[in-house]
Amino acid sequence: MKVIAFNGSPHNDGVIQQGIDLMAAVLANEGIETEIVQAGKENIRGCIDCRKCRELGKCVFDDDLVNRAAEKVNNADGLIIGSPVYYGSIAGNFKCFLDRLFFSGLSLDFKPASALVSCRRSGGINAFHQMNNYLNLAKAVIVPSIYWGVIHGNTPEELSEDKEGIHIAETSAINMAWLIKALALGKKEIPLPVKTKRAWTNFIH
Repeated sequence: MKVIAFNGSPHNDGVIQQGIDLMAAVLANEGIETEIVQAGKENIRGCIDCRKCRELGKCVFDDDLVNRAAEKVNNADGLIIGSPVYYGSIAGNFKCFLDRLFFSGLSLDFKPASALVSCRRSGGINAFHQMNNYLNLAKAVIVPSIYWGVIHGNTPEELSEDKEGIHIAETSAINMAWLIKALALGKKEIPLPVKTKRAWTNFIH
């Protein structure tokens, strides 16, 4: 069993990386591998709404991480997305990555997924909700914890003082491991829901 974790920070040794590492350690104790992908430091262009992914099954821009990342998620059992807070929101480069990743053919239906946010002081809830919007629209099973997935600290050393934040991240990983195993067993007995044709409504006069 395997989880893919995307670090949306431009730093691969910062607070969000430490939070993901905490989750990965818990998952490893449950026999689940975590592959961490440093998405935040990649040069990722934004979505241009060309809709070519509807024909190709992948993003038309094939010269960066996005399509490779989608393949990793499609073959994984769970997903973690983590971002630092930039101006009360997701880090800009990582949002470009998420927009294209989730719009262009990601298969996350009924897979456990968790969002984690790091901030110095505030803005975490807004960014956390933003990331959960991606998971909800992708029909992921959003992993519960004991509180919102926000960890605090401007440095990895400061995070060590956020005992509740560490508890939140580790609890999310414990619950993710249980969900991955429970869903794997359940799918042997109960098939996934049948997909229905989506009804689209545009609010125009």
